[in-house]
Amino acid sequence: MDKVKLAALILAASVLFAVSAVSAQQAAPPPYGAPITLEQAKKAMAGAEAEARKNSWNVVIAIVDSGGNLVMLQRMDNTQFGSIDVAKGKAHTAVAFRRPTKAFQDLIAQGGVNLRLLKLEGASPLEGGVPVIQDGKIVGAIGVSGVTSQQDAQIATAGADALAK
Repeated sequence: MDKVKLAALILAASVLFAVSAVSAQQAAPPPYGAPITLEQAKKAMAGAEAEARKNSWNVVIAIVDSGGNLVMLQRMDNTQFGSIDVAKGKAHTAVAFRRPTKAFQDLIAQGGVNLRLLKLEGASPLEGGVPVIQDGKIVGAIGVSGVTSQQDAQIATAGADALAK
């Protein structure tokens, strides 16, 4: 009888944890704002490029507006051309789904039913895409490709943060 109670307690705790995790993930993302301007994109690009150069990382940096349209793209010297489409895909995913692409990568890493995300049209499940937020609204996104996904995200975040300064 004690084993049954223990199993029920563990099951209840697991369900409670799962429900709280889902609730936390369902926080409303920021709304869309006016599209990022060329001047804002240049500032974000400069911040991202500075972070990449500081670490000697050759990458492609793509910036899209709040409608997912490409505003700027930069391929640093000696970066593989395959990273062009990857960076654009990360930026598009971050703006289309109003969240960093790391959210998809983390869900897929959990496996199970989350693997269905691999069939989600237009979604890159690779970290390195971040929304650009101004005045609480998404004005665009930055996608980076060329080094590890975590390093790509570090560069993209530096670009998005450059607009806050």
